[in-house]
Amino acid sequence: MNLLIKSATIVDPNSPFHQQVADLLIKNGTIAKISSNITDDAPVFDAKGKYISPGFFDLNCNIGELGYETKETLETGTRAAASGGFTGLALMPNTQPPVHSKAEIEYLFNRAKNNLVDIYPLGTISHKREGKDMAEMYDMFLSGAKAFTDGNRPVQDAGLMERALLYTQGFKALVFSYPEDTAIAGKAKVNEGEVSTLLGMKGIPSLAEELMIARDLYLAEYTGSKIHFSTLSTARSVELIKEAKKKGLQVTCDVAAHHLVLTDDELKGFDSNYKVKPPLRIQKDVDALIKGLKDNTIDAIVSQHTPHEIEFKDVEFEVAEYGNIGLQTTLSLAIRAGLDLELIVKKLAINPRKILEVEIATIAEGQKANLVIFDADADWEYSKANNQSKSGNSPFIGQNLKGRVLLTVNNNQQFKLKAL
Repeated sequence: MNLLIKSATIVDPNSPFHQQVADLLIKNGTIAKISSNITDDAPVFDAKGKYISPGFFDLNCNIGELGYETKETLETGTRAAASGGFTGLALMPNTQPPVHSKAEIEYLFNRAKNNLVDIYPLGTISHKREGKDMAEMYDMFLSGAKAFTDGNRPVQDAGLMERALLYTQGFKALVFSYPEDTAIAGKAKVNEGEVSTLLGMKGIPSLAEELMIARDLYLAEYTGSKIHFSTLSTARSVELIKEAKKKGLQVTCDVAAHHLVLTDDELKGFDSNYKVKPPLRIQKDVDALIKGLKDNTIDAIVSQHTPHEIEFKDVEFEVAEYGNIGLQTTLSLAIRAGLDLELIVKKLAINPRKILEVEIATIAEGQKANLVIFDADADWEYSKANNQSKSGNSPFIGQNLKGRVLLTVNNNQQFKLKAL
């Protein structure tokens, strides 16, 4: 693939051309030259007034394969990812069967061959995600798994989590913790607070998340292991991580983009597309999450892309499944949250790769062209027509958003969005 990108503003703290306006010449999928006024016979993409950065990387993405292809396939999921500027996805093992052996890891790698989007399947911590016995983590690691998690099922057994942290030290793999104490969360569906009381619904207290974070931080400290926490949602959680980092613990964490802009006030209309896990919290928590990103307590932003068929969402709120699709809206939500572009690029493109210890994409000569071009000021409507996912469970469909991806490049391929 050859392409000449004209007059793009480069946003990449690792690039010698950071914050400069320049032309980029891509030859056979590699950045051949970065300069001003480049001339070449390659096709031209006019990026004047637009931004170019390394391709985004999502640490928390659910795609239906294996077993739930009616929700999302690798083809539709990676198309939605490319449409949102993502060139790398860490796939959660929330599948049927779960990704709990090397067979599933190797299957997903083979299915994703020759794709524009790089796929990194995460293996389970426990066999079948049952929280009882450890899965074949070393075999999965040898087959390419970079990290291990039980996905949206928290590991309730502290002994199992301790053994997993100790075991993965031997081959320097990472353990993800989804922090929720199910004994405290119970069967509640929403955040515990004024809104849950108003709606007459049982609430999930912040304590359910914070207690599990405290437990796993103690375990990480005791074992001397590194640990990553998925989808923080409360102010106290941010404080706990900040304190742990000050103590020198090897801890990282992320936040879902929708938790940066939504509160549980949205639930008053009983729209199940706002039903997510962890639940939408209050404005105090949203403010703390944004502050945590700015002071580097929170390392990454994730989409937590969770597709569902209509029959699982267009039902009564109580019985609807958790989650919404988010690959195409993550950038826009980060902009809506008031984050500057350099910080967004760090949290969406650079830090996620550091956490998973994969090669960091860089806008520099001689580097593989792994990049996204976006217009941070463009207004666009997210609609059923331009939704690339197989599922449509997003509360933002029909809304006007700011910040639009225009072109995604990786693996000698490009994905260009059609004009609205």
